[in-house]
Amino acid sequence: MKSIFEEEAYHETLERVNQLNENTLGQWGKMSVGQMVWHCQVPLRTAIENKKTTVKGNPLIRWFFKKSLYNDTPWRKNLPTAPMAKTKEDKDFHTELETLKKLIHDVYQIRDRKVWNPHPLFGNFTREQWGQLQYKHLDHHLRQFGV
Repeated sequence: MKSIFEEEAYHETLERVNQLNENTLGQWGKMSVGQMVWHCQVPLRTAIENKKTTVKGNPLIRWFFKKSLYNDTPWRKNLPTAPMAKTKEDKDFHTELETLKKLIHDVYQIRDRKVWNPHPLFGNFTREQWGQLQYKHLDHHLRQFGV
């Protein structure tokens, strides 16, 4: 499984992000490209902020889905989105793209962090799992938009 913490995967991801433009259409789902670029910022911010938090959510769902977050099996199309990562508002593609690229860079820069607090929905991840989760989420949405 690739990880955003690996130099090659980091550069590959940025190259793919740079292929997006305001006219890129999704191959599935309801998000515009601007909304998708905004949406992809949410998990990156979660990792960067590394807040101490109480893990919330259904433990059965957490147990069922957690391993799928960082394994090699691609996620299926049209998975539900967590409410905190949903928007119905239009987003300015250029502004959100620059923010996304900065956040990808910032996550790569924290790759050697020693202490990782639990994810607010899925609980404890190792450093490796955090990196894999970030890569897999970005890959899923970049595939959604054909890059």
